[in-house]
Amino acid sequence: MTGNKTKATEVDVAAFLGAVEHPVRRSDAELLDQMFRRITGWTPRMWGPTIVGYGSYAYKYESGREGTSLATGFSPRKASQSIYIMPGYQDYSEILGRLGKYKIGKACLYVNKLADVDLGVLEELVQAGLRDLEKMWPIAPT
Repeated sequence: MTGNKTKATEVDVAAFLGAVEHPVRRSDAELLDQMFRRITGWTPRMWGPTIVGYGSYAYKYESGREGTSLATGFSPRKASQSIYIMPGYQDYSEILGRLGKYKIGKACLYVNKLADVDLGVLEELVQAGLRDLEKMWPIAPT
């Protein structure tokens, strides 16, 4: 059984964010970093080469697969900001209905630019995701 491909690294978060080429994506990423720090109270860590993560949790599934992952975070991708809510978004339709313009994956929200969404609602979504994750797995601060 293979482990997680995405692991915490020692890469400097500020250097990573400062190197984001697209100016709007870089500015949005810096704003997201401030927001996640405020919500969590945690110092971010890089997970893999492109994910800024806050907190972590260890999991073990009935299948025997186990590992450690970031509790929440984001990645300034070329096409959009990817925002990670680890329990997934299936239970957040009421919050998402108030968010604004986005696309969605299983545990990832894609936002072209933060101007497209209500930042207060985004904060609410991140907080809800952390509360739900904590019900499943203990979260360790970073």
